[in-house]
Amino acid sequence: MSKLSHTRDKIYKTVARQMHGVVPCWVCGEHVPPEASTLEHIQPLSEGGNSHLENLAISHATCNHQRHQKARSS
Repeated sequence: MSKLSHTRDKIYKTVARQMHGVVPCWVCGEHVPPEASTLEHIQPLSEGGNSHLENLAISHATCNHQRHQKARSS
């Protein structure tokens, strides 16, 4: 397991405990099952963001991808 995957799993489990098993997507707000989860940089690395916990959130892989597609086309 990569370090990023390990971090995603730790964050997912922490949020799941705090939210009684429901992990909301940072982008759309719907529940994210563990197998569909990705780590999202709230402020993208390309815009000066970092990989500290305060700048990471769980999102659906599709929401993460769509968010970045919109940012690139803007």
